[in-house]
Amino acid sequence: MCKHISVMTPCYNEEDNILNLYNEVKKQFENLPQYTYEHIFIDNFSTDKSRDILRELAQKDKKVKVILNARNFGPNRSGSYGMLQATGDALICIVCDLQDPPEMIPQFLQKWEEGYKVVLGQKLKSKENPIMFQVRKLYYRIINWLSETPQYEGVTGYGLFDKEFLDTMRWMDDPDPYIRGLVPDLGYKTYLLQYTQNKREYGKSSYNFNSYFDFAITGVTHVSKKPLRIATMIGMGMSAISFLLAIVYLVMKLVKWDSFSMGTAPVLIGMFLLASVQLAFIGVIGEYIGAILTRVTKRPMVVEEERINFEDDSKNSNR
Repeated sequence: MCKHISVMTPCYNEEDNILNLYNEVKKQFENLPQYTYEHIFIDNFSTDKSRDILRELAQKDKKVKVILNARNFGPNRSGSYGMLQATGDALICIVCDLQDPPEMIPQFLQKWEEGYKVVLGQKLKSKENPIMFQVRKLYYRIINWLSETPQYEGVTGYGLFDKEFLDTMRWMDDPDPYIRGLVPDLGYKTYLLQYTQNKREYGKSSYNFNSYFDFAITGVTHVSKKPLRIATMIGMGMSAISFLLAIVYLVMKLVKWDSFSMGTAPVLIGMFLLASVQLAFIGVIGEYIGAILTRVTKRPMVVEEERINFEDDSKNSNR
């Protein structure tokens, strides 16, 4: 009996790339007759022609399944929701811009057949902007240092996930999961396939500073409590230093009452330093409270506007 593979592609304003990716994925599975497959596209409320292209593609090929979001729910929530719609024995996640090569699909499947539950692409080099590549490398190192579980550097979510991993995701019912951190945390047998990331040929990335920052904060709050401990340790350290300085100033003033001038500069410097540190740490605590709020309010990951070529798969839906 053929094993069924799900391919999931999140997209937003990718009118120039959808057909190219579809054809590349189709080409790979034409050379893999031992597998059947479905290709799930989840569109995050595109403002270009992406949604029309996806509708036409789904009419021509029933292997193509399409989810159109009611609004833009952010790349993390939309992509994670798309993963949970998979019906196959394994899921392959691949973005629409062709920076991650579809040619690696057979290698993912080979390692999966060898018993690995998760097979991830690990980009060691990239043809993208070298500054952005170095910034990403720095982020990976920071998140690895902060995390209580060793993280995989150069991993973006491109890869294969066994049905068992997806079932665990469904059981966790996290409305905003951090997949990169979840893989090492759960401990499933994982293999990393190294590759060089291609340059984006068509269109412009929808990611901006806010998207990157939001994703980075999501990662930190999901994999580590270390920032809270750092804030506590720095607060205790600064309290001790402030107390010692107060004692020193008091002694010097008592010893040299007439000649020692306190001045306003030390007071102002100390006041602004303490205020800035307090604001920074309140922000750290606020991010964790926000992450808790996201979990306890139980809002859906995504609200769908339209679903195409899905039959009776309500048991797989996470609406």
